[in-house]
Amino acid sequence: MQTVNQILRRVPVWAVYLLGLIPAPWLFYQGLTGGLGIDPIEALEHRYGELALQLLIVVLAVSPLRRFSGLNLTKFRRALGVLTFVYVSLHLLVWLVLDVQLPSQIWADILKRPYITVGMAGFLLLLPLAVTSNNLSVRRLGPRWRVLQRLVYPAAILGGLHYVMLAKGFQIEPLIYLSVILGLLALRLPLSNPLSRFRQVDSA
Repeated sequence: MQTVNQILRRVPVWAVYLLGLIPAPWLFYQGLTGGLGIDPIEALEHRYGELALQLLIVVLAVSPLRRFSGLNLTKFRRALGVLTFVYVSLHLLVWLVLDVQLPSQIWADILKRPYITVGMAGFLLLLPLAVTSNNLSVRRLGPRWRVLQRLVYPAAILGGLHYVMLAKGFQIEPLIYLSVILGLLALRLPLSNPLSRFRQVDSA
């Protein structure tokens, strides 16, 4: 794993941004040229949202991968987080501009459709993370910046729930996404060591 980490240290962060942004215009082009099927707007909205969830899962996996396998992707975590927000925003923009279009209908859908309410709540939680994803904010906020980053946890759960609620009928794929998200978050829970309790009893 040390060899892999040494190779990753040589990879510039801008390369992650470049590779991560390639699908955005390509999918839009496919939508314009009929490559996304008979309902390109719905397909484009779905693809952007799915890419956002996939990137969010990678972000959540950075710490567990380093802890359990030694693979260090910490250098790219902020870039992956920014890319996540980009695709969440594209997912939202397709819905706002190409799908619904009418402002009155947008607010009605947010208030009346639970899966849209959940998705919008997740987006709002990601918004302050995107705004503060720069070195100036890190310096100004200090330790509070790390506390603020924890908003990604409830945002990820809401994103997974949004996908499950959006699915028509029983579909296994959204449940897999939500399960992976919950599993990665569970790995962050502090696990108590039973031996330490016995030591405390013995020393009492």
